[in-house]
Amino acid sequence: MPATTLSADRLRLRVDPAALGFADTRALEGEPLPWIGQERAYTAARLGLTLPQPGYNLFVLGEVGSGRSSLLRALMLEQARGRPVPPDLCYVHHFETPERPLAVRLPAGGGRALRQRLAAFVDELRSELPNRLSSPAFRERSEALEKEHAAREAAAWDALVAFAEARHFALRREEGRMIFTWRDEQGAPISEAQLAAMPRERRSEIDRAEQELRVQINRFVDESNALERELERALGALRREVARPWLQQALAELRSAIDPAAADAAKIARWIDALQADVLDHVDVFSAPAADEDEDAERAEALEGVVARYRVNVVVDNSGLEGAPVIEENNPLFRLLFGSIEYQSEDDVLVTDFSRIRAGSLLRAHGGFLMLHLRDLLADPLVWEKLRRFLRSARLQIEEPGTAYAPLAAVSLEPEAVDVDVKIVLIGTVESYYELQEADPEFARHFRIKVDFAEQFRASAETWHASAVFVAQCCARLALPPFDAGAVARLLEDMHRQADDQTRQSAIFAHTEALVIESAALAQQRGAACVAAADVAEALRARSRRHDYLADRQREAIAEGERLIATRGGLLGRVNGLTQIDLGDTRFGLPVRVSARCWPGREGIIDLAREVELSGPIHAKGVLILKGFLSALFADAAPLALAASLAFEQEYDGIEGDSASCAELFALLSALSGLPLAQGLAVTGALDQHGEVLPVGGINEKIEGWFDVCAEAGLDGSQGVLIPARNQRHLMLADRVVEAVAAGRFRVLTFAHVSEGIEVLTGTPAGFDAAEARGGEDTVYGRALQTLRSYRRAWRGWGR
Repeated sequence: MPATTLSADRLRLRVDPAALGFADTRALEGEPLPWIGQERAYTAARLGLTLPQPGYNLFVLGEVGSGRSSLLRALMLEQARGRPVPPDLCYVHHFETPERPLAVRLPAGGGRALRQRLAAFVDELRSELPNRLSSPAFRERSEALEKEHAAREAAAWDALVAFAEARHFALRREEGRMIFTWRDEQGAPISEAQLAAMPRERRSEIDRAEQELRVQINRFVDESNALERELERALGALRREVARPWLQQALAELRSAIDPAAADAAKIARWIDALQADVLDHVDVFSAPAADEDEDAERAEALEGVVARYRVNVVVDNSGLEGAPVIEENNPLFRLLFGSIEYQSEDDVLVTDFSRIRAGSLLRAHGGFLMLHLRDLLADPLVWEKLRRFLRSARLQIEEPGTAYAPLAAVSLEPEAVDVDVKIVLIGTVESYYELQEADPEFARHFRIKVDFAEQFRASAETWHASAVFVAQCCARLALPPFDAGAVARLLEDMHRQADDQTRQSAIFAHTEALVIESAALAQQRGAACVAAADVAEALRARSRRHDYLADRQREAIAEGERLIATRGGLLGRVNGLTQIDLGDTRFGLPVRVSARCWPGREGIIDLAREVELSGPIHAKGVLILKGFLSALFADAAPLALAASLAFEQEYDGIEGDSASCAELFALLSALSGLPLAQGLAVTGALDQHGEVLPVGGINEKIEGWFDVCAEAGLDGSQGVLIPARNQRHLMLADRVVEAVAAGRFRVLTFAHVSEGIEVLTGTPAGFDAAEARGGEDTVYGRALQTLRSYRRAWRGWGR
């Protein structure tokens, strides 16, 4: 079957604006936007978001710009509206172990209400207790206790004085000290000189009396201290007795405000009991201000320290939510994701308390959804490891890992760990998903729902209409002028071009949205009310001009003769192959001369690029397939005494891919048969071991790159491209190429077997089929076979 010449109408898909069913996109603004071409991903995502069981988190994989984040965000918001509002999370002081604050959950809004009630309670506590502790009744009872204490202490003192006098000692108190002196019979004090002049026996008696007095003084001091403690206990009991009725009533009101159905209602009740006990234990700091300024300042400082424990730190406040929370964490630092503990420096020590605990995204997403990006998580090993531990236990412990390396000593705090029920949606690429599956199976088990976003999808009238709705919503969201049907049709054609397929559309809607913005800007510049097809076409041309510097430079090198590319005539053992260069933000095609030389030998086919390590494994595989096909084709001349070299001329940056396999084969057949190859035709295509031509990628860029080179040299109708027949549906060529084909100045030919391609290039029958009397001198096969036989005779003649 000969190669097929394609007509102009088969070189690209044309979308009829009239078939779209609207004049402009304003008619579509009220329609809902479906997941265009992503039915598989939608079904998986919906299932994953509704399953309550642990382990069914979502891993969303797809290309950037496919809508994976925005579509999941919209679906999460939809699901969240039907879920109950999760409870608030609060931390309170732990009265027994202050370094381990207690976590309590209260119904949404309950945390804020409890914080306000406790603040009001503390304010009332500050005013009510001092009033009660300074009331006449309290003063009367406390004075009675103090009088009783004074009387008992005076009696003990009088007894001590009598004891001293009985032993001839005078005893007095002076500035908190007790001073005694020995007196004679007449009551006069004895000097040191008089004491020294006394007989030894008398001095010994005095010493014994002094020792007895000292023992009695110590007993008095102990008794006084005991009386003082007894007074303090009595006064403390009195203060508690006075404070307790009001305190019980105030806290009863606080207890009654707690919802008994709350999960931690009993826990809060126990905490309020502990709070009451703590107030009574520290009731003395609520006394009326003291007259001494220093003493009062000390008391005020102690009071602030006590009442600070009676606050509530509401770390998650869901009072403003309607439904479950939906959080997207784009900056998952350790403290922002897992929470943190703030510190402040006091006397060269880092101190903190429960009020400085801060919640992260995980805690705020409890009962709802949290979206994370895998690449961000992997950037910090601490974050990644902490997340793995959380997934394993579903419990979160807030910590501040950096304090271990702080230059100052730090007061440690270990808040109570809490259970967190959250559905995590992890965004990543296809490659990262499978790498994670292999490298960390345990982690992967927690993401059992795979949401796979397609890069392209099969086009239909429904997908075209949905894409038009997408354009309408873009215009409404970005305040852009509407697109008429012709402009939408041109956008749809570009989506097919991005997919390199007449039957499929690209799912990278970020590219389409950018084109919508750029086209609308051009329409606004010319003052149009609607964006037209011409605006879209101009936006595409402007985008191409922004990115085509390197392509222009390469074409200039060909036009100026720096790169050897012929576009007319025929050359022996040389053919123009087609390559594609992908720079990420742009792709373009360029021709490259593929050449072959043959001679008698046993080296076989030498791939020069492989010999100097400039080719990749896929290209090397293509050359090996070529060898297999050629060896089987010329089995009649076996064993082959062939040495041949293949080269991509003036190619210095490396070669990868097998799309030049057909061009390499044609160059070899030309060198063997002595038939020149038409230089006006460029070739692309891979082959299998039976000579079937396989489709290749980048077909449109390759054709347009060759067309531009030929147009620069001048089109005369002999130029064209030879492409695989299986690539026909991938054609979405630029208008300039289509117009040239329609005018007969350029050709696009397809071939399904290499025999068809060699016939077009040489103008000679291939002769590969046995039915064509293989071996005749009028075929490519016959001429090449004669050359191979002459090589074998020559090789034998050399005695090898």
